[in-house]
Amino acid sequence: MPLSPTLELAVDLISRRSVTPEDAGCQALMIERLEAIGFRVEPLRFGEVDNFWAERGTSGPLLAFAGHTDVVPTGPESNWQQPPFEPVIDAHGMLLGRGAADMKGSLASMVVACEEFVAQHPDHNGRIGFLITSDEEGPAANGTVKVVEWLEAQNKKIDWCLVGEPSSTEWLGDVIKNGRRGSLGAVLTVKGVQGHVAYPHLAVNPIHQLAPALAELTTEKWDDGNRFFPATTFQVSNINGGTGATNVIPGEVQVLCNFRFSTEVTEQELRERTEKILNRHGLDYHVDWHLSGQPFLTAEGELVEAIVQAVTAETGKAPILSTAGGTSDGRFIAPTGAQVVELGPINATIHKVDECVNAEDLNRLTRIYRGTLERLLVSGR
Repeated sequence: MPLSPTLELAVDLISRRSVTPEDAGCQALMIERLEAIGFRVEPLRFGEVDNFWAERGTSGPLLAFAGHTDVVPTGPESNWQQPPFEPVIDAHGMLLGRGAADMKGSLASMVVACEEFVAQHPDHNGRIGFLITSDEEGPAANGTVKVVEWLEAQNKKIDWCLVGEPSSTEWLGDVIKNGRRGSLGAVLTVKGVQGHVAYPHLAVNPIHQLAPALAELTTEKWDDGNRFFPATTFQVSNINGGTGATNVIPGEVQVLCNFRFSTEVTEQELRERTEKILNRHGLDYHVDWHLSGQPFLTAEGELVEAIVQAVTAETGKAPILSTAGGTSDGRFIAPTGAQVVELGPINATIHKVDECVNAEDLNRLTRIYRGTLERLLVSGR
């Protein structure tokens, strides 16, 4: 049985070994398809990262599709049912391959949705954009963040942005991400005095000193969240101290930790409250802070309304709005004032061995994306 246009493109994209930050020709394939339907394309390479911006139309509100062509490493390929870059649709109708769900399936749906939309509405209202990077799964330093800076310098403002991250959990479209929590990381180093464990009075054990402060940090109530965000959380992800010998008191201990925070608290407040707790315990310490992204929220507006209607029309069921999960490149786009939502396939297998997506879901996703375009860029809808 012949594949649909969406599945043909998805298979072509998945077959390209684009482990971050490599693009492996995915963007060239997308660019060729978009230029054929009237998009003007600007390749944007920053450092070792390939990106592009594409735009169709010259005036009116701008709806941008955003996504990434890079994928995470596969791990040992012998653990996969099928070589991860040789995509197949199995007997259960699942498309297997690295990037099937995160997020080459979404990219294929976006491109085909635009092809179908432009064929039906060649003189549509407004503008359509594509913001594509190959740096989302990596440091995210030379990808979307740099393209957004370029757009700002060009005075190009995105009104609505649809990110193709795999947002669904049980069925396609059941969850639309209309925001994300902020992410604030910290590397905490506490100094002590190294010595022999038999002579603790001649040393200062930084692990012992840190323990009460760490207990307080892990039990602190940072906020209560709100109707869109859960309460802010603090998590320790790594503790490292000592020489490896059992008879040596370490001279320092290093702790990696992270806040996922709501709009009820600011980055600065979290820093100040953390350091106040550390100071109260009299620690000799230093903190290196790293802000990965501020929280953002699109509580309502034309984009949310359009995509909810498109999902409901395709599935017969209403989606829910959620801000759960990790960060996404939406965190770089929302600060420009754009309305941002994320909608993509079921995320149960992302980053796993045998990553897969229901093949028919990608055809449904194409229709949802096309329905969103029609609701925003066609008069009389």
